[in-house]
Amino acid sequence: MSHPPSRPRSTGRVTLSDVAQLAGVSPITVSRALRGERAVAPELAARVKQAAQRLGYVPDPAARALASRHGSHVAVLIPMLSNALFVDLLEAVQRCMRPAGFQTLIGVTHYDPAEEEQLLREQLQHRPAGLLVTGLDQSEATRALIAGSGVPCVHLMEVSDAPGSHSVGLSQAQAAAALTRHLLDRGHRRIAFAAAQLDPRTLRRMQGWRDEMAAHGLGDPRLEWLNPAASSLAVGGLMFEQIICQQPPVDAIFFCNDDLAQGALLAALRLGVEVPARVAIAGFNDLTGSDQMLPPLTTVRTPRSEVGTQAARMLLALMRGEAPASPRIDLGFEVVVRGST
Repeated sequence: MSHPPSRPRSTGRVTLSDVAQLAGVSPITVSRALRGERAVAPELAARVKQAAQRLGYVPDPAARALASRHGSHVAVLIPMLSNALFVDLLEAVQRCMRPAGFQTLIGVTHYDPAEEEQLLREQLQHRPAGLLVTGLDQSEATRALIAGSGVPCVHLMEVSDAPGSHSVGLSQAQAAAALTRHLLDRGHRRIAFAAAQLDPRTLRRMQGWRDEMAAHGLGDPRLEWLNPAASSLAVGGLMFEQIICQQPPVDAIFFCNDDLAQGALLAALRLGVEVPARVAIAGFNDLTGSDQMLPPLTTVRTPRSEVGTQAARMLLALMRGEAPASPRIDLGFEVVVRGST
């Protein structure tokens, strides 16, 4: 291997040509080797990687995007980072994407359709190779942007049968109905539904609870407790204090997310309300710490890591121009019964 070439004084940036000169190969060979293409002989690939490491070469994603029409990253739109559910999902996506040579560009929508649309416009300017979008309730403008971009897209956490749609997730309504049936099977009849944030997936859970309660002749709008504030332990504690005073009294509370239910269990301890003897408490998502509460929290376990993995694999297939085995993957859910019910 020759001596490292001198870099231009204007920028000092190491170029693809610098790596090619040091490795004694053509720039196109360098490009192919660094993308991991199998057509490059192993000994040449090793020489290129050694030269790139010696020079401290970092590929220019903008140049790569211009050359290939798409970049070396995928755009991921999620509602928030403060919920462990989406952190687990993102980690799974990255574990699949990085070995395939793609980075993740994260956009946080804060459950705001207008913010989601603006983020998507901005990210499409960077020519992503693919899109991962949470949920199915995009605005008409956002749906038009996705359709008009020509960029492969997979929807996360919910499933759709719409023609041309690709999705990986679960039925939020069916999961909520299953948890409600568990509470009914335990003999509870006045089952309150307590929700914060009020995003589309929360509202689908409420519909699942409503349908199951109505099927048993127990539907009652007075059992619906809705708070538009962000979901948190503090909000869950406050909602519990309000619901426990309701007359006639409730005998179970289905919280739409585990952080609310965890806050309710802490409030019950503080107020001396026995769980589940006086009131049963259940949550949704099986977040960290739910199995350590007193009593441990009954909840619905959602497969968010598997959603991230399967969605990333589906997107990789679409980006290669391949048709996935199925455009819709329903990963289901599990009702995890613990001491709180």
